[in-house]
Amino acid sequence: MPDIYFPDTKSKAVFSADGPKPQFLLDAPQFKALIVGLEAGQQLPVHPAEAAMYHFLEGEGLMTVDDETFAVKPGVTVIAPSGSKRGMNAKTRLVFLGSKGAS
Repeated sequence: MPDIYFPDTKSKAVFSADGPKPQFLLDAPQFKALIVGLEAGQQLPVHPAEAAMYHFLEGEGLMTVDDETFAVKPGVTVIAPSGSKRGMNAKTRLVFLGSKGAS
């Protein structure tokens, strides 16, 4: 049975000078949940993808969805519709949860 309870989710984030190292909390065909850590100055390049939710746990940065850019910080949630282009820039060390259903 997969893990279903995460008392300290932020501690699962992995930080690397080589760039993001997403860690899956659940990687099932119907649903994926992951945690991502970015060091200050790192980014996720703008790319199209299926619908996804991003919930920020730590740090500050900017997230772009299509032509809009949003300031992100702990407590912010961004939902990117299917097919939208999205990317991220970390101003400080940044931790977020991401999830998406089957495409």
